[in-house]
Amino acid sequence: MKTYQLTLVNRLLSILVICLQITPSVAQTNASKKQPNILWIVTDDHRYDAVRGFNKMIHGREMSELGYVESPNIDRLIAMGTTYKNTYVHSPVCAPSRSAMHLGRYPFRSGIYQFEYYNNNLPHFKPTLPEQMVKEGYQTFHVGKLGVRIKTLKEGKPTTHPIYQNAISFKQMHKDGLTDWGKDWIKEVDGQTLEEPLKSVEYFVSPEGTFTYASLELEKERPSHRGKTALANKKYDILRHYKKGEKEHPTKGIILSGVSPQPAGKTRDGYYNRVLLDYLNNTAPTFTVGSQTVAGIAPDKPLFVHLGYDFPHTPVLPPATFRERFQQETYKVPQFTKEELAKLPEQIKRFIKSKGTDHFTAEEKQKMIQDYYAFCAYGDSLIGEAVDGFIAYSEAKKQPWTIVYVHGDHGWKLNDHGAVSKCTPWELDSHNPIVIVSSNKEKYPAGKVVDAFAEFVDIAPTILAEAGADITKDAYTYLDGMDLALIANGTAPERDYIIGESHAATGPRAYIRTKEYVFSMRIRPQKARKGEQIRWALTAPYQAIDPSLYHTTKDPKELNNVAFDKAYKKIAQKMRVKLANIVLGDNRVEVDWGTWGEGTKVYYSNFAPGVHDFKLNLD
Repeated sequence: MKTYQLTLVNRLLSILVICLQITPSVAQTNASKKQPNILWIVTDDHRYDAVRGFNKMIHGREMSELGYVESPNIDRLIAMGTTYKNTYVHSPVCAPSRSAMHLGRYPFRSGIYQFEYYNNNLPHFKPTLPEQMVKEGYQTFHVGKLGVRIKTLKEGKPTTHPIYQNAISFKQMHKDGLTDWGKDWIKEVDGQTLEEPLKSVEYFVSPEGTFTYASLELEKERPSHRGKTALANKKYDILRHYKKGEKEHPTKGIILSGVSPQPAGKTRDGYYNRVLLDYLNNTAPTFTVGSQTVAGIAPDKPLFVHLGYDFPHTPVLPPATFRERFQQETYKVPQFTKEELAKLPEQIKRFIKSKGTDHFTAEEKQKMIQDYYAFCAYGDSLIGEAVDGFIAYSEAKKQPWTIVYVHGDHGWKLNDHGAVSKCTPWELDSHNPIVIVSSNKEKYPAGKVVDAFAEFVDIAPTILAEAGADITKDAYTYLDGMDLALIANGTAPERDYIIGESHAATGPRAYIRTKEYVFSMRIRPQKARKGEQIRWALTAPYQAIDPSLYHTTKDPKELNNVAFDKAYKKIAQKMRVKLANIVLGDNRVEVDWGTWGEGTKVYYSNFAPGVHDFKLNLD
C-alpha cells in the first residue's frame, strides 16, 4: 500500500476514535441494540411430566404415566427453541433453589441451604444476576414470586436489599385484591383494628373484591365472621393435607385441591401476566399497579424481565373452566408399598410421615392429581400469553430477544413414594428441564434437544453471556455453572454427574446423580453446629450416613433402594466419597445467618479443592 493511502486510513481511524469519544451515548445505543431483550420465566413445584414435549423426549410418550396432560404453549416453545432435557436442581426446595439460580452458585458455595434470610455483606458474596445485568447496561424488572431472601446490613442491622431496579411486590398485589388467594398477617378487618394481629392467615378474594378469611381465631373475635371459613371451604371445594390418623383441619395444611374464586386471567398468576403486558405497553415515565408505582421502560436500554409464576404451587386452585375439563379424566395413582417403605432412609421416612398421602381416600387422591394437572394446563396458557407479548414488544421495536424458560424451581410428588411436596432427591423432585428460545436461531436452533447434563447454576452465566458479558474474565470466576449455549454446541466440559443438597424437611442430605445411578446420604451428624464435624460423612459408619442408592436404568421409578446390596457396594462407596469431598471439601461455606440474616460468622472448608471436576468413573 502507498504512503498516501496509509495516511488516509490513519486519518479516518483518528476521526472515528474522536467521534466515539465525543458521542459515547451513540456508541452505547448502537451496542445496546445488539443486546437482546431477555425474558426469564420460572414456574413453581412443576413436575416435568406435566408437559407433553418433555414426556416425548424423556419417555417416548406424550402423556404422563399418571394420565392426561396438556401443554400446547410450552410444546410450542420446545419447537421454537433448544431444550435441555436433563437439567437438574441443586436443592428441591423453593428458596435455596431460587437463590442458586440468582447467584449462579451451588448451595455449598453460597451457604444458603434452606429458608434462612441472608445478607450480602460477606467476603464470598458477589452481585446477584439482575445486579450484574445492570452493569451490562440492562434495565431490570420483576413481577410475581421471587423467593430470594436476601438482605443487606446497615449499621449491623438487616434491611431490605432490592435486586431488581423495578419490582412489583406480589404481597402488595394480594393486599390490593389483585389475586384470588393470599396469605398475610391481618391487623384490620371491616375497617376495625384487631386486638392482636392474626399471623399467616389465608384469604380468598371473590370477583367482587370481597375478602373471605380462613381463620377460626377471627371467627371467635368477630361474630359476624362465624361460619365463613367452613362456607369458603365448601364453596371452593378445598382439600387440605392431613396426616395419617388425623382429620382434615379447616385452616391448617397445604391446599392440594380446590377451585379458584376467580375466573381464568384474574388469579394470582393471571394478574402477573396482566402486569407484565401492561408494563410492556406502557409509554409513560412511571407504571402503576394497584397501590404500587415504579419507573416505566427506558426505550434506549435492553430489557431483562423476571416473571415468577406461583403455579402449580399450593394452593392448587385452577380456574373453574380448566378444572371442569380435567375432572372428566381418571388418573393412575402412584402406588406405595411396604417393601419400598422398609428400604427408605430414616430421613426420608420422617419426611413421608409429615407429607404422606397414601392414607388419603381414592377420591381425594384423584382430586389432587386432577387439579394439579388442570393448574399446570392453566399456567401453560399464561406462559403462551406472556411469551407472545414479549416477542411482540421486542419485534415492534426491532430488537433481538431471548426467552429462558425454567420448568419449575423443582418438581412435586402426587402420591409418588407415598407423599406430596418436594424436598427429596428423587427424580420427580429434582428433574426440571430448561428451554431457551431466541431470535438468534444459530445460537439456539429450533427443535434442538440437548442430552447432556445441565444444572440450575448454568442459568446465571447463560443469561450474562447472552447479555454480552465475557464470563471467562476473572470477575466471573465465582460462577459455578456453564453457558448453556456452549453445552448445546458441545464445546463445554461434559458432566458425568450432577449434585444437589437439601436441608429443609429432611435434615442435611446431599445427592449425586449419574446417567445410571443416584446416591444420597446424610452429610452432617444430628444437631451439628455450623462449621463443626465437616468431614463426618467421610468417616462415619456407613449405616450412620443413612444412604440410598437407586440403579435408575433398571429401576427408573427409584423404588428399590440398593444401598445395602453387596452387589452395589463398590459403586455406593465411590459415589459417597466423591459426593462428600465435593459438597463438604471443595470450597464449602457455612454461615450462622442469625435472625433475619444479620449473621456474619463464616466457616470455610476446603480440604478437597478441585475435586468437583465433573468426572466420575464407576467401572
